[in-house]
Amino acid sequence: MLFNSLGFLYGFLPAIYLLFWRFPGKAQRWMVLAIGGYVFYSFWNYKFTALMLFSTGVSYLAGLALLRWRDPGLRRWCVVAPVFADLAVLGFFKYGNFMAGNINAVASWLGGRSSLPILDIVLPVGISFYTFHTITYVIDSYRGVITPTRNFFKYAAYVSMFPQLVAGPIVRYRQIEQDFENVDRAHETANADTGWSFFVVGLVEKVLIADTIASIIDPALARYSELSTVDAWLAVVGFAYQVYFDFAGYSDMAVGLGHLFGFRIPQNFNSPYKSTDIADMWRRWHISLSSFFRDYVYIPLGGSRGGRLLTYRNLMVTMLLCGLWHGASWIYVTFGAYQGALLILTSTFRGTWERLPLAARRIGTFGLWVVGLAIFRSTGFPMAGALLEKMFTWHAGTAIVGGTVLIGMLTVAAGLAHFAPNSFEMHHRWSPGWVGAMAVLFGLGLFMLYGSRPAPYLYFQF
Repeated sequence: MLFNSLGFLYGFLPAIYLLFWRFPGKAQRWMVLAIGGYVFYSFWNYKFTALMLFSTGVSYLAGLALLRWRDPGLRRWCVVAPVFADLAVLGFFKYGNFMAGNINAVASWLGGRSSLPILDIVLPVGISFYTFHTITYVIDSYRGVITPTRNFFKYAAYVSMFPQLVAGPIVRYRQIEQDFENVDRAHETANADTGWSFFVVGLVEKVLIADTIASIIDPALARYSELSTVDAWLAVVGFAYQVYFDFAGYSDMAVGLGHLFGFRIPQNFNSPYKSTDIADMWRRWHISLSSFFRDYVYIPLGGSRGGRLLTYRNLMVTMLLCGLWHGASWIYVTFGAYQGALLILTSTFRGTWERLPLAARRIGTFGLWVVGLAIFRSTGFPMAGALLEKMFTWHAGTAIVGGTVLIGMLTVAAGLAHFAPNSFEMHHRWSPGWVGAMAVLFGLGLFMLYGSRPAPYLYFQF
C-alpha cells in the first residue's frame, strides 16, 4: 500500500487513525500501531510479515537478555547472534543470487566449474529498513545508549510503525522512545495541523513534481542510445530532481503521519542541493542512512583517527557498503566507489575547494552529484558508459518527447531544491491562507491520483 494511493487515503489511514485515538491507554495504542503496521505491510505480501516478525522477535529477545546478563562474553553473543541472523536473512533475499552469480562467473573465468543455483527470489519490500531498525536497537542496547523495553508490543510497534516501515527514515529507538513512552498523553489535535501540512507537502513533492518528471524522463532513458548530448543531460538532471522529490516527499509524508499519531520522526533531508561539497551532501541527503553508516561502520572502522591513509580506507569501505545497500548490483558498488573517491578528494583538497566562491562550490557539488546519478540510474555498465559518453562528448540525437514540459518542471524543481526553504524550515502555521494553499495542493494531488495509478517510491526497491 502506498501513501499516495486512494486506498491508503480513504481506507487504511482513516481506519487506523480512528482506532488509535479511540483507545486512550498506552498499551492499547502500542497494540494498535503494531497490528496496524503488519496489516499495512501485508498489502504487499502477507507471507513476508513472518520475516519481519522473526527479525522483531530475535532482537526483542536479545534486548531482554542484555537486561538480564552482565557477563561480557554473554553480552557479546547477544549482539553477534541477532545481528548475524538479521544480516543472514537480508543477505539471502537481497544478495543471494548476486553472490551465486558472481561465484559462478569467477569459477568459469578461472577455468573451473560452479553451478550454484539462481533462485526465483522475491525481495521483500522494506527489508533493508526494518532490518537496520532492529540492528541499531540491539547495538545501542549493548552500548548502553538505550534501555531495552520489556513490552513486546511497544517494540513491535517501533519496528512495524507504518509511516517509516517500508522506506524509512531509519529511525533509531532512542530518537522516538520518549514519544512511545508518552503515547497515552498525546492529544489528537495537538500536532494535527503540522502533520497534515507535512503530509500535503510530501504528497505534492511526490505526485506533482517527481512523478511528472518521471513520466517524461523514464521513456527517454529507456532509449538512451538515441539521446543527444543536451537530452542526456536533461534526462539525468531530471532524474536528480525526481529522486530528490520522490524520496524527500516520502520522508515528509512519513513525518506528517508521525505527527498525526503523536510521534516526531526526524528530518531525513536538509536541502541537500544547497550543499557546498560532497561531504556536506551526504550530511544532508538521506540523513538517517548516512548517519547509520557513519555510526555503525565508519567510526567502528576507526573513522579519521588513524591517519590519512586509514581515513581514506574507512571512507571507501563505508561508501562501498552504502552503495551495495542500495542494491545487489555492481553498478551500485561503482556508485559507492565514485562517492568514496569524491569524499577522499574533498578531504585532500578541502582548503583549495573552500577558497572558491560559494556559488561555484554549490554548482560544482551538484554537477558531481549528477554525474554519479548517471551511474546510479543505469541498469548496467553499457547504459552507464553510453550516458556518460553522451554527456561529455557531443552527440546529435532525437529530442525528448515532452521536452518543453520537462524544462518547465526542472525550472520549478530547481527553484524549490536550491533556493526555497525545506519542509522543516517552514512554519506550518494553520492560518487561513496556509489552509487554503494546502487544500488546493491536496486537491491537485488527488486529481492526479484519480487520473492514474499511484507510482511506487524509488526507495521501495532498496
